[in-house]
Amino acid sequence: MGDHLYATETGKSSAQFARDFGEVARKHGFVIHNESHMDMAHTFGEHGVAVAEGFDLHMIQVCKPDKSAKSLHINPERAILMPKYVVTFSRDKVTQVRFFYFSQENIRQLVDDKDYPASLAETYKKIISMIDEALVM
Repeated sequence: MGDHLYATETGKSSAQFARDFGEVARKHGFVIHNESHMDMAHTFGEHGVAVAEGFDLHMIQVCKPDKSAKSLHINPERAILMPKYVVTFSRDKVTQVRFFYFSQENIRQLVDDKDYPASLAETYKKIISMIDEALVM
């Protein structure tokens, strides 16, 4: 089985969805690592790169610190698959929401660790449920 792309959309702006998602994430013990830098138009601008008017892309890095710390203590090789991003962008005045995640098969191939694929799949499932929860706030 291949990797997966969860795709949905909302009438909320990217910024509003990001705020709602952050609220939901905190409620479930997750944090947004890059809260001050997830608006890519702003981030590119900080580096002197101009983007087109209306460029609206947010890359939201989500993490559950207590689970991540325990997981990395068990096997630091797991770190390669730790960064998880929910991405939002505008298309035709609708905010698109995307989350890419790996299949358990591919996790197994990338990290030699019998317990990690199921654990990471559980996290992916939770992130998708948090996206869905943020959509209806």
